[in-house]
Amino acid sequence: MSLTFHWFLPTSGDSRGVVGGGHGVPVGAAGAVRPASVAYLGQIARSAEQLGFVGVLTPTGAWCEDAWLTTAMLTEVTERLKFLVAFRPGLLSPTLAAQMAATYQRLSGGRLLLNVVTGGESAEQRGYGDFLDKDARYARTDEFLHVVRSLWGGGTVDHDGPHLRVEGARLSRTPDPVPPVYFGGSSAAAGPVAARHSDVYLTWGEPPAQVAGKLDWIRSLAAEAGRRLRFGIRLHVIARDTADEAWAQARRLLDGIDEADVRAVQAGLRRSESEGQRRMLDLHHGSRDDLVVAPNLWAGVGLVRGGAGTALVGSHAEIADRIAEYHALGIEEFVLSGYPHLEEAYWFGEGVLPILRARGLWHPPTGAPTPTPTPTIPFAPTPTPTS
Repeated sequence: MSLTFHWFLPTSGDSRGVVGGGHGVPVGAAGAVRPASVAYLGQIARSAEQLGFVGVLTPTGAWCEDAWLTTAMLTEVTERLKFLVAFRPGLLSPTLAAQMAATYQRLSGGRLLLNVVTGGESAEQRGYGDFLDKDARYARTDEFLHVVRSLWGGGTVDHDGPHLRVEGARLSRTPDPVPPVYFGGSSAAAGPVAARHSDVYLTWGEPPAQVAGKLDWIRSLAAEAGRRLRFGIRLHVIARDTADEAWAQARRLLDGIDEADVRAVQAGLRRSESEGQRRMLDLHHGSRDDLVVAPNLWAGVGLVRGGAGTALVGSHAEIADRIAEYHALGIEEFVLSGYPHLEEAYWFGEGVLPILRARGLWHPPTGAPTPTPTPTIPFAPTPTPTS
């Protein structure tokens, strides 16, 4: 089966440096210099579509623009690209969410993917009017997805649970196709919910041995539920013609990170209730030392950014090797990003995807142009004038 690649929409703004935000990071995106306008996000979306990405992840939270509204606007400037919309199930009714998804599918031509984010930070959740603790939020998500999937299946739904109640709920028109559900979570409360309801389980970019352990855990839970899931991974990427060029870019990003910002962000992230965030912090402990945590896996992004904090760094061939290594563990979908998101999409799309295609690991989506590797142009020094 061909690997699936998605890109990322920076709906809090973009920059040539690392943009902070999410999971305990103060509201606002530190370092953003390119506003998240429809024009700029449209550039990224169209480029991702042309390069062969299947979809784009759009985040959720107080630190970025609303994912539903933003992506609905971007369907008008793209043709094939799908939108992996992150949303928090505790902030709207399951019937309304099921209806919104059905409408989105009809009006976009079936281009919706759903990323369910239960919410790992109680302080942020309270700002939205949600006062449940973390375990209760996962229990509510379990009920929520049960109702939503029942509505998508047609018929009338009655549900009276500890957190949600609907009576006589139904949709006038069900979605076609039903949007796949993407779900992440590393805590004991998250695993069973993911196993029962997700189509694709997402993990952040941990070293391969840690990823393997997490996938085994979810596989066993899914088997108990009589289900089989697909697996995906969320990573940043810095791919260049040579490894030296890629690591030079990583050093440039690191040099642009102020130490005071690192201390402030890490203090916020250490208060996070997210088990996945704790696992990210354990990779670097807030220090600039020893940021290479596995071959070609760099944890520098996580110094000032909550959530996914690791990047694949290396030559195009090395990045392809690491992707093949994760694929051997069972990863089929890769959700990638890089700073800035427009330029890095081209580095990956023109540099790495042709290698994966030549190895038989990836094929362009139907309707997408076939990428060809950009030839490396050797440096030609300016001739010295002669008298």
